Amino acid sequence: MSSPPSSGFLDIGAQRLEYRWIGPRPEAAPTLVLLHEGLGCVGMWGPFPDQLAVATGCGVFVYSRAGYGQSSPVALPRRLNYMTEEARDALPLVLEAIGFRHGLLVGHSDGASIAAIYAGSHQDHRVRGLVLIAPHFICEDVTNASITEMRKEFETGELRPRLARWHADVDATVCGWSDVWLGPDFRAWDISEHLAYVRVPILIVQGADDQYGTLRQIEIAQEECYCPVDVALLHGARHVPQREAPEATMRVVTDFISRVMRS
Repeated sequence: MSSPPSSGFLDIGAQRLEYRWIGPRPEAAPTLVLLHEGLGCVGMWGPFPDQLAVATGCGVFVYSRAGYGQSSPVALPRRLNYMTEEARDALPLVLEAIGFRHGLLVGHSDGASIAAIYAGSHQDHRVRGLVLIAPHFICEDVTNASITEMRKEFETGELRPRLARWHADVDATVCGWSDVWLGPDFRAWDISEHLAYVRVPILIVQGADDQYGTLRQIEIAQEECYCPVDVALLHGARHVPQREAPEATMRVVTDFISRVMRS
């Protein structure tokens, strides 16, 4: 299978997903597949994908899920299990479309949850490890409180124009995502059952001051996983350590990737 160009759109069923590909292709080097946060997209990763490609020598594939960035819209309201559906239905097709051979999944927030669900529900021997940045396995009180504050800032402050730079339909993106998390039924959301079935090493990177999750998220992984779980708790960082502590984040992530790919 030939690899797609360096940027553009992937046709996945009825959806068109925007993407970027940095560095070597799957036939030449391992591939790191980046899965963005709940309000993220290709562009909102900033310089992190390019720096990761340089630091590791791997190819880096980053894409916007349906409903984000310039990708196709998604039907609203989202279902409570939208992350499980993404891991079950969309991600396998993306990996097939790019000719994924071997490498790691690198997820941030929602993307980290999707990566964990995928690895815990698919026996995909191509995936050698997971980098989970600020993952969620349950919905906590602090998560709900911070999303409530984000929604207020979006409706009355400067967040709407900032996010409108990146998303084709910023209202559908923000409201479609936050409506799920703020709904009363989502308080029981729990994906920890998948962790016991992950069979590859995991690195969890979390900001010590993460406003969207507590150390309970890390404890759940340590309690449920039978695979090795490395933890990097980064001081001076909140929910986006790749932006708030970029040097420390890059160091721990590249060290982990190097160890995994050597094993």
